[in-house]
Amino acid sequence: MPILTEKVRGELEMLQRHLIILSKVVEEEPIGILKLAEETKMPSHKVRYSLRVLEQEGLIKATAPGAATTEHTRPFLAEMDSLIEDLARRADDLKRIKIER
Repeated sequence: MPILTEKVRGELEMLQRHLIILSKVVEEEPIGILKLAEETKMPSHKVRYSLRVLEQEGLIKATAPGAATTEHTRPFLAEMDSLIEDLARRADDLKRIKIER
């Protein structure tokens, strides 16, 4: 796959993983790395990375019993649907670009 599209694909996969992890934290907080890895079927090193990213974004915080949401989580979730819709619109726009083959 060309590097031009591989980077976007990789970023979307990572965003998907971060959102899956965030949804589990919202549902089951506090929740630890091992339980997250088990429930999501993701390797613990990827879970750990996603948790670090989510913490840097202020969407979760580390607590003794595990990851928990913050005061920034709900506002983010409230706008998440529109952010995803924007990404979907952009993907649809890409489909409309016709190039002679």
